[in-house]
Amino acid sequence: MYYKEFKGNKISTLGLGSLRLPAVPGDPNKIDREEARKVIDQAFASGINYFDAAYTYHKGDSERFLGEALARYPRDSYYLASKFYVIANPDIEEVFEEQLRRCQTDYFDFYLIHSVQEHFMDQYMDPARDYIGYLLKQKAAGRIRYLGFSSHMAPEGLARFLDWYPDFDMALIQLNYLDWTLLDGKGQYDLLTKRGIPVWVMEPLKGGRLVHLNDQAEAILNQAAPGQTIPSWSFRYLLGLPNVQCVLSGMTSPEEIRQNAAVFEPENQLTEAESAALDKAILAFRDSFGVPCSSCRYCCPVCPAELDIPLLIQAYNEHTVGGELWKLSSLAQAKGPEACLQCGACAKRCPQRIPIPQVMKDYARIRLAETSS
Repeated sequence: MYYKEFKGNKISTLGLGSLRLPAVPGDPNKIDREEARKVIDQAFASGINYFDAAYTYHKGDSERFLGEALARYPRDSYYLASKFYVIANPDIEEVFEEQLRRCQTDYFDFYLIHSVQEHFMDQYMDPARDYIGYLLKQKAAGRIRYLGFSSHMAPEGLARFLDWYPDFDMALIQLNYLDWTLLDGKGQYDLLTKRGIPVWVMEPLKGGRLVHLNDQAEAILNQAAPGQTIPSWSFRYLLGLPNVQCVLSGMTSPEEIRQNAAVFEPENQLTEAESAALDKAILAFRDSFGVPCSSCRYCCPVCPAELDIPLLIQAYNEHTVGGELWKLSSLAQAKGPEACLQCGACAKRCPQRIPIPQVMKDYARIRLAETSS
């Protein structure tokens, strides 16, 4: 593990995101305390000192769990980040005070305006609500050390947001070698770099989609660097971007922590030859990628039909990309895509800009055809 300097602090280049901490089987909103504590302990043992949470993760249980687990360590031995999400609760004072209680702390090292998107960025910028004013008061009082935001915006929206308030200490964006072009991650990264704002990275493995590629793409990478794991390519790619301060990964086991932490060493960026091989692999993989869902589940709370949308999209991808029926025990108990009301509420929340109602319609048609044959 190596560390980068940030305003007099040394922050691990790999951070732990809490969205994907192990959950109790059958209840994705309840953290499995015993297993998750093993992840936290291994993170400390591996040199990770940055922990990321949010008000909405696991319906608040990730913050509660981190409060319990991190209380076992000295407060000055780690950096804790959380976020305010206006869609979940517009009362920022109520949210902020509740988060401090959940996390059992007097202050956040980093506090972020959460998941800023074009669809509702004006709510964050509303002068009548004066969210930025409240946050700056908390910063002045020492209850927030550094103020930032997480963004799923295209560069144009990002520029507008930064014109509104240009003095953020940091920004968290979705960045990986696929989204560099797919979601114009390059444009976002370049804009933040030009404005002097350090970049934290979320979804470096695109919600697990870059853990395994197709056979052709993996063969290209394995030939170029024998012995390197497929996920390591994602991390080493990001290590080559100078303005990336910290890469957040939602790791679910101690073994994942150990494997990923081993990649974050100085001078471990991709070589020129490896970068060329990765470009070839990306072209081979994109041809069979399917719907680029990262399983963030932002769509689920607003679905009036209460669909498990990420589960259905994963099933759809297996149908269309894998060419065979996808068998998963939890799918049998879930509502099918035919229950979709086509209201579009989910698409407005989707950071990946997936046309979810159309995907549900297409998947329902595939299922109907299968049952009719």
